[in-house]
Amino acid sequence: MADQIRQGTEPSTWAPMASAIFRGLWFAQLGSNVGTWMQTVGAQWMLVNEPNAAVLVSLVQVATTLPVMLLSLPSGVLADLLDRRHLLISVQTAMALTAGLLAVLTWAGVTTPVVVLVLLFLMGCGQALTAPAWQAIQPSLVPRAQIPAAAALGSMNVNVGRAVGPAIAGVLVSVSGPTLVFGLNALSFIGVVVVLIAWREKKPAAQALPMERPVAALGSGLRFIRNAPAVRRILLRSVLFIVPASALWALLPVVAHGALHLESAGYGGLLGALGLGAVLGAFGLSRLRMRFSANELMAASAIVFGGATVGLALVPSVIVVALVLILAGTAWLVVLSTLNSSMQLMLPNWVRARGLAAYMVVFMGGQAVGSLLWGGVAGLTDTVWALIVSAILLGICAMSVATWPLPPTIGQLDLTPSAHWPEPALAFEPDPSDGPVMVLKTYQVAAEDIDSFTSLMCKVGEAQQRSGAMQWGLFADGNAPGRFVEKFLIRSWEGHLRQHQERNTAADQAVQAQAEALSIERPTVRHLIAATANAPRGGK
Repeated sequence: MADQIRQGTEPSTWAPMASAIFRGLWFAQLGSNVGTWMQTVGAQWMLVNEPNAAVLVSLVQVATTLPVMLLSLPSGVLADLLDRRHLLISVQTAMALTAGLLAVLTWAGVTTPVVVLVLLFLMGCGQALTAPAWQAIQPSLVPRAQIPAAAALGSMNVNVGRAVGPAIAGVLVSVSGPTLVFGLNALSFIGVVVVLIAWREKKPAAQALPMERPVAALGSGLRFIRNAPAVRRILLRSVLFIVPASALWALLPVVAHGALHLESAGYGGLLGALGLGAVLGAFGLSRLRMRFSANELMAASAIVFGGATVGLALVPSVIVVALVLILAGTAWLVVLSTLNSSMQLMLPNWVRARGLAAYMVVFMGGQAVGSLLWGGVAGLTDTVWALIVSAILLGICAMSVATWPLPPTIGQLDLTPSAHWPEPALAFEPDPSDGPVMVLKTYQVAAEDIDSFTSLMCKVGEAQQRSGAMQWGLFADGNAPGRFVEKFLIRSWEGHLRQHQERNTAADQAVQAQAEALSIERPTVRHLIAATANAPRGGK
């Protein structure tokens, strides 16, 4: 198994709390997460006595997570292009109004299953719109070294909400019905808005280039992911875990109501056990990171979560199920914090929200598809078989770490922006929209260095495509042995200037410097701009 480089020391899980901004937003989100889980319990318990309860209850998860698949990538674009604070304030306000509408309609007695699912879907849309922005602001709140700790605290926040929210909701729903929990959820969004309004984010320096157009920004984000092998591996590991793991979340209310004969308070207690396990895991996470590699933690967590899923399927004891759910909550926290921090540490600032949006599409979308899948399997067979099959797949997920490990360079790359390319010197100044632009860079390499050079240039090519090149290639000159021409194509002159000024990183610079050092002569660069009716032709 390819293990990550272990650090001699790890920042404490609580280190980010020293930042007043991080601390205030963390507690505001905690209130919102408690409200969201209260709402989830209220909605699921409203549907548990309906015909086809297994399908309807699983659709609650689908309604809240499916919007991530539809909106996260556009949301990531918005979070990279717009003021993230203003975006968060606007969407959180809209979610407060939607949650308030659900409370009013429930109080009036007009909430059918369709009404509940539609409003939950709308609030899921709000979560999809804000999630990339929440993730992308983390590096502006804490130092880079504390990103894993901040990710763990973020996962802990969700799971504290999962521990406290269901327990409170179970009592309130049994006493007064779901109306009250829906109303409290609306108030929790207002709390987040208040803290965001009070936060005065430090504005970045003004950019020389205009704001990137949304469609072009989406394309550049997808191009980055396609040419970042480490990012793709993290997304693969997310899929392999979340699809089978979603069975436990989707079918827990059915098991609680059926095999365990629990009311809403008991179901809330089981969710609370999952949340408690996550909280306990957060306390020991820094020690686990020092002792074990990320791949070892991922494999062990999949095994533990699979074992808990078997326990939920086969054990009729409420106490035993609660104990195994505590273990499952710990495993869930370890997986989420490992994957999330890995993604954050692999993404440069210019594309961070778009990369995290892709991660959320895979993770939350996998949960939505998985919930629907396991609800269907349970409907066709029974809940026990669905849970057993999901546990088997989690075991396969653990074994697959040996074949598809998390990349060993996570957190080791210097992703700070590096404007190491000299500004292109041209005989005329193209318009930013002119293009496509072809860049030709010529190298002269000694015969004994050709193998090393071509190997390095493969990495250079990935870097060029991550930063905006639509096509890249390396060509040997048939008339001059040892002469190589690097060719890459960018959609516009503005896109090429973004490569120069914003998108290349210090890690990219290091690889390019190694390749250039193997050139006997200083590499020469030419810029060719498409000669169209509206583009410059080199004259006045």
